[in-house]
Amino acid sequence: MSDFHQNGNIATLHNLRTRSTADLELELANFAQTRKITLILPCLYSELETDAMPNIRAELSQVSYLHRIIIGLDRATEEQYIQAKEFFKGLNQNHIVIWNDSPRMLKLGKHLEQMGLAPSEAGKGKNVWSCLGYLIACGDSTVMALHDCDIVTYERDMLARLVYPVTNPYFPYQLAKGYYPRTDGIKLNGRVTRLLVSPLLIALKRVIGDRDYLDYLRSFRYPLSGEFAMRAPVLPDLRIPSDWGLEIGVLSEAWRNLAPKAVCQVEISDAYDHKHQQLSPEDSQAGLNRMSTDICKAIFRKLAADGTVFTANIFRTLKATYYRSALDLLDAYYNDAQMNGLTIDRHSEERSIELFANNIIQAGQLFLENPQETPFIPTWNRVNSADPSFLRNLHEAVTEDDSEYSR
Repeated sequence: MSDFHQNGNIATLHNLRTRSTADLELELANFAQTRKITLILPCLYSELETDAMPNIRAELSQVSYLHRIIIGLDRATEEQYIQAKEFFKGLNQNHIVIWNDSPRMLKLGKHLEQMGLAPSEAGKGKNVWSCLGYLIACGDSTVMALHDCDIVTYERDMLARLVYPVTNPYFPYQLAKGYYPRTDGIKLNGRVTRLLVSPLLIALKRVIGDRDYLDYLRSFRYPLSGEFAMRAPVLPDLRIPSDWGLEIGVLSEAWRNLAPKAVCQVEISDAYDHKHQQLSPEDSQAGLNRMSTDICKAIFRKLAADGTVFTANIFRTLKATYYRSALDLLDAYYNDAQMNGLTIDRHSEERSIELFANNIIQAGQLFLENPQETPFIPTWNRVNSADPSFLRNLHEAVTEDDSEYSR
């Protein structure tokens, strides 16, 4: 993907293959003396049993410029939490495992419910939000980075390239979004970006007209990547979506809070592969079926907040326009894959497009029927305003869990 094209909306920082990882890490180590960097890893206990996580741990153990690693652990029993702490002893950095299901954390969750500030559902969004709260409570980091724990092709230079734009004090960027080609060397992957988000943004522009927000989203080469880095002062006012629209939601927050010149995308890998979600056409609450609906709702909500008026007729037109745009793009993706010796199952891809088209209508109906829906977890600024002791209590709960179960 080496090139030097700029789209004119946000900066694109390429990997021109002219600088070594060691040289980049040396400069980051110098920056990190005064600009501490924290990495957040939201994960399920089940991910510790995959092939991906041991390699991620091994790669991270070689990174010298990190100040702290925060691991948010979901769906873990007490024994599994102890095993997770043992697993992460292989890291050479200061690190902590947040057991999100511990009695102390659940008690704090009940307190949030009583204040009307609790996340509406469990999942990655809530996990990341809790980790951000702990990071804010620590109060000693300048940069936060986040990436997923299912990256099969993980190498430590991904992290170096991800954090560099927001760590370099001479750069203006407050948020850096990672991008990469989604391929395992056999297939062209990234179905939701290729077959839903890209054609949906094209269709929205045709149906509702030009919107700066649409141009902004279309500027990202991989808007659904789970890898991003931010400067810490942005975090207390960050609204984290409670559903599967986390990645689009974070980009939307950057659009709301930051100037375009403060946002960039950075090429972090030549090839990227991770756990693939199933389409799950039979279950609207699972897999890409659920994800696609949540992503559509996230985009519709942001456009509505900017003044776009949606009706049932608009959503019907949008579905038809999307369907044609997606099929046109599929031809381009198929030809691109064939030229590069990769495979695409056209029948499977068209089935995905049909499901996504129906989910555009479904998401539109849910949007129209629930105008009072609150899709975001409250910001940490709001929680702190409601209970100035909560962040301190969160930090204490995590620390006490860590001490109690240390071996």
